[in-house]
Amino acid sequence: GILIATGSEVDLAVKAQKVLAEQGKDVSVVSMPSFDLFEQQSAEYQESVLPKAVTKRVSIEMAASFGWERYTGTAGAIIAIDRFGASAPGETIIQNYQFTVEHVVEVFDQL
Repeated sequence: GILIATGSEVDLAVKAQKVLAEQGKDVSVVSMPSFDLFEQQSAEYQESVLPKAVTKRVSIEMAASFGWERYTGTAGAIIAIDRFGASAPGETIIQNYQFTVEHVVEVFDQL
């Protein structure tokens, strides 16, 4: 499988990858800082990063889910925030929106 993340969420993806590896699952982490830059790369490069044969994919971004379906596909999952207006300490927000290792692992395992 593949965990695709951007920014600070890459750390979350790496931590989830470690848990999944302990469960015997082979999971890669892809840092996707820019859709545009990725799309400018050759088809060969894109295939080497996100092989079409690997359909078990989860994207993680503390922003809108828009656009991620291009990379997760219909068999994958998107962990994102598609609502607006929460105000609280950072850790509270992270827990409330389920940007946790446990949730990423749970979503991956459900695919």
